[in-house]
Amino acid sequence: MVKNKSDWAEAKKRCRLNQADIQMAKELGLKPKSLIKNIPAPNQQWKAPVKIWVRDLYEEKFGKVIENGINSR
Repeated sequence: MVKNKSDWAEAKKRCRLNQADIQMAKELGLKPKSLIKNIPAPNQQWKAPVKIWVRDLYEEKFGKVIENGINSR
């Protein structure tokens, strides 16, 4: 359990996510490792940042985005 929390903390820091983004990623079934793997490299200008990617996936699946722990849209 402690390892899992530290993995999420690392993903939160490296992907520049807030708690709402982490919650959306967990609800989508994403793992911290998959978030870190999807950080765009400098030569991947076409790739969206992880924060936007998670929000787009969540909105596509659930029709709304969580903002600061409150559902919006």
